[in-house]
Amino acid sequence: MTSKELTEQIFKKKSFLCVGLDTDLDKIPTYLLSEKDPVFSFNKAIIDATHEYCVAYKPNIAFYEALGVDGWKALKKTIEYLHSEYPDIYTIADAKRGDIGNTSRMYAKAFFDDLGFDSITVAPYMGKDSVEPFLEFKNKHTILLALTSNEGAFDFQTLKTGDDDLYKKVIQTSKEWQNSENLMYVVGATKAEYLADIRKIIPENFLLVPGVGAQGGSLEEVCKYGITKNVGLLVNSSRKIIYASDSSNFAEIAGAKAEAMQNQMALELEKL
Repeated sequence: MTSKELTEQIFKKKSFLCVGLDTDLDKIPTYLLSEKDPVFSFNKAIIDATHEYCVAYKPNIAFYEALGVDGWKALKKTIEYLHSEYPDIYTIADAKRGDIGNTSRMYAKAFFDDLGFDSITVAPYMGKDSVEPFLEFKNKHTILLALTSNEGAFDFQTLKTGDDDLYKKVIQTSKEWQNSENLMYVVGATKAEYLADIRKIIPENFLLVPGVGAQGGSLEEVCKYGITKNVGLLVNSSRKIIYASDSSNFAEIAGAKAEAMQNQMALELEKL
C-alpha cells in the first residue's frame, strides 16, 4: 500500500488509528485457550470488532516468536485473514529488525514477500547498509526507530552529537539513503513535545506513534505538534483496546474502545 492510498483510507474512515496485536496467551480470555489456535481466534475477533474504526494493525512479532512454530502459523493466518477480508487495512510488522546487508535482505523477504506485510519497524543503529535492503521493496515502508516511548530512550537517543541530539542526526542522515521516500519513523507519544522539531526535519513523512493509552501519551498533544495537512500520523493503541476486557464480550468492548478513539481522531481531522 502506498502512502497516498493510506492517506485516502485515513480520510475515508476519519481515523488514523493503528491497533496493536500484542497477543499474549496469559492475557486473553481463558475460554479461548481451548481453541485449536487461540491466538488467531483472539486476533480474528479483535479485527472483526475494530476494523471499521482503524486503518492499520501492528502485530508485535515477539509475542508470536515466543510461541515457536504455532506462533508463526497464527501470525501468518492473521495476515492472510486481513488480506482476504479487509484488503484496505495497512499492516505493520513490529519486528525491530536491522543487521548487515545480506541478513536484512532476508528479513525483508520474510516479512514483505512471504508474510505480505506493508511495512516493518527497523532499528537504525547499524546504519545505511542495514536499512537500505528493506527500502528496495516497491510500495513497502520501512519504519525507522527515531525517538521511542520507553524510559530508556533517554540513555542514547537524546545524547548530543555535535550540535544535534542523536535522534535528530539519525532522522537527518536517513533522508540521504537510497529510496528514503519509503521511510516512516517511530516517535513515541510520550515524547510529543519533540514532534515540532522532528517535523522541521521530516515535514511530510508518516510517523508511527505508540504510547497513547496505557503508556500515558496524549492524542491531542501528538496532533498539536505532529499532524500535517495529509495527516502523516498512525497512532497505535494496543493494551487499551485489545485487553479492555477478559470477558466473553471482550471483542465488543474492544470495538467500543476503538470507536471512542476514532471519534477523537475525527475531531482532530476536522481541524485540518
